[in-house]
Amino acid sequence: MRWFFLFLLALNVFYYVWHQQQAPLRPKEIAPLALFHSEQKNIRLLSESAEAPQRRQQEEKPVASTSACVFLGSFSQEERARQLVQRLLSLDVQASVQTMDASAGVDYWVYLPPLASRQASLWQLRELQARKIDSYIITEGDLADGISLGIFQRKDSADSVVERLKAAGYDALVRELARSQHDYWAQITPEAGRLVDDSLVRQLAPDFAELQKQIMPCKNVASPQ
Repeated sequence: MRWFFLFLLALNVFYYVWHQQQAPLRPKEIAPLALFHSEQKNIRLLSESAEAPQRRQQEEKPVASTSACVFLGSFSQEERARQLVQRLLSLDVQASVQTMDASAGVDYWVYLPPLASRQASLWQLRELQARKIDSYIITEGDLADGISLGIFQRKDSADSVVERLKAAGYDALVRELARSQHDYWAQITPEAGRLVDDSLVRQLAPDFAELQKQIMPCKNVASPQ
């Protein structure tokens, strides 16, 4: 009887093992490819975010520089400005020489307009010179091949020449020319500007009679002279 029970037990074990081997494999569940792509679309680089352009603008924004500087001058000769800069450097005030164009008034140019050809203008020039009228051919600009009859600092002088030429049969014209000159200044560096007070200006004035203090836009700071 005992052998029969063990035989049935072994038979059940064999049947269970056989049944497990014959059972179909359960397929592994794989997420749909579309879901993977959908998740990919939700991934954004930091450089693609809305905050990135603002961050780049903040990083690229230049540091504001001082827009106004103290200037001492002005001088018609550069050497005088260099002497002032040397004096300032001896007082531990950093400065450099800067050149600025200043308006110096208006000149008046008397001329005859160009004729139909350069040859015609040259004939007219010879005619004027034969009459002892100071003149020369204009070689460049919008008045090229015209004839210059002089540049005058006073308008009444230019008008007088025009009248004399008109009496001689020439229709001369007048053009205004802006006259400029170079002024030389000592530009104080922004860091040293606070050192240039009224007492320092008074201290320098005996050696630089033309000295004045101005606040003007800074120019490119050159190395101290």
